[in-house]
Amino acid sequence: MAKKDQTTDAATEKDREKWMARFQVRLAMQPGVDRAVVLQAVKDVTAHCADTGEHPRTAFGDPDACAVQAAARLVPADRAARTRRHDAVVDALDSVLKGARDVAGL
Repeated sequence: MAKKDQTTDAATEKDREKWMARFQVRLAMQPGVDRAVVLQAVKDVTAHCADTGEHPRTAFGDPDACAVQAAARLVPADRAARTRRHDAVVDALDSVLKGARDVAGL
């Protein structure tokens, strides 16, 4: 294999790794997503790309959008809604505590 081909292959592999890393991070940030969901989604993407030889960007597009779609497909709606409610309560409580620290001068 020529040196140029090796460089191109290395760049393609690095791009694939960056796509997968961003996909995993964005997926993990979605409401209701746990480790099992991330692992299943990564398995699905990896298997598809291995079967077809496609780059994940070619097959699935933007990793952020793909993460949102994967979460919608793999996370039950009630679990996602429960997580969103929980996060809203935690955010509100955090805001109140921050205000109290500001008032107390801490």
